[in-house]
Amino acid sequence: MILVAVLAAVAMPKFDAALGLRSDAWRDEVVSALRHAHQTAVSHRRLVCAVVGSTSVTLTIAANNPATTCGSSLPGPDGGSAYTTSTGGTTASLSPAGTLYFQPNGRVTSDGAGSTASDRSITIGSTSIVVVGETGHVR
Repeated sequence: MILVAVLAAVAMPKFDAALGLRSDAWRDEVVSALRHAHQTAVSHRRLVCAVVGSTSVTLTIAANNPATTCGSSLPGPDGGSAYTTSTGGTTASLSPAGTLYFQPNGRVTSDGAGSTASDRSITIGSTSIVVVGETGHVR
């Protein structure tokens, strides 16, 4: 019994710290994906769509400009396969829900046509990521 109590007292804080690191890593991946979407939309002058699920982020890009939908997978930063990032264990929630449309002018809107700028908040564990609609800034 004493051995179990000692192990619990020593191991539990380390286990909590490991879970915190996983949450921080997932948050950093989401921020990186959203910043990549913003930079790509502006530099390629095309609509980029970001779908933030509870455990993944997927980026797609429009084939031409102007466009109101994204139809092609956006390659990752290495130029390889489609940009998709996911985690196991830590979940994200987007408010308000829906696709983030990164416009060629840098704005983030609630629709592909770009008529309404939309601030978004993504919660991961106890931290949140804010996407400013008018500027596309991710913080």
